[in-house]
Amino acid sequence: MRDRGAATIFVLAIGLLLVAAGVAGAAVGAARVGRHQARAAADLGALAGAAQAIFGPGIACARASELVTANGGRMTSCAVEGLEIVVTAEVEVHLILGLTPSAAAAARAGPVYALAE
Repeated sequence: MRDRGAATIFVLAIGLLLVAAGVAGAAVGAARVGRHQARAAADLGALAGAAQAIFGPGIACARASELVTANGGRMTSCAVEGLEIVVTAEVEVHLILGLTPSAAAAARAGPVYALAE
């Protein structure tokens, strides 16, 4: 009877594998949620900035920054060209093991121009 307790080790190994898969799945889920939050913050910031683009880049980017911050993000760049604005936002993603990578997204907003045919 040399293999007494082998089933216990096998069950513990399977349990550890399932826990590791759960942790990995939670990390992937948190990263996806962070990406969606960054995209929403950038989109809303760009829309708010585009409404103020007529007043100049300073005012437009300030308004975009307000909305990005209100949505839990940090604006990393803002570029205004004419009435178009491009906003890049970054959101921290809090993972289980204390890791906090960031998710970034960019959005553009401005007037719609008719295409010449």
